[in-house]
Amino acid sequence: MTSMEILQRLQRVLAERRNAAPDSSYVAGLYAKGTDGICKKVAEEAAEAIMAAKDGDQTHLVKEVTDLWFHSMVLLAHFGVGVEDVAAEFLRREGVSGIEEKKQRGNPS
Repeated sequence: MTSMEILQRLQRVLAERRNAAPDSSYVAGLYAKGTDGICKKVAEEAAEAIMAAKDGDQTHLVKEVTDLWFHSMVLLAHFGVGVEDVAAEFLRREGVSGIEEKKQRGNPS
């Protein structure tokens, strides 16, 4: 199984749980909390990834980034966006310098 295939399989599971009873799974419970609850979880996982990076433990960092990606995928699915959309944006940005890309977005930093 390729990396993209596992992300697509996870995406299908997340889609299946969008309308499930909140007490039927962790993901269904997250969806029930709505945008604010999901965003709070993404922020928490981002902070944990940062702390793992600061600790310098690669294994811990990978685990925390996996949690961050998972919860980011829940957020994307909440809005009907998928991994293909994110991959397409990476493809669009390929070969464009980060400085130029930020200028195109009107982002001064």
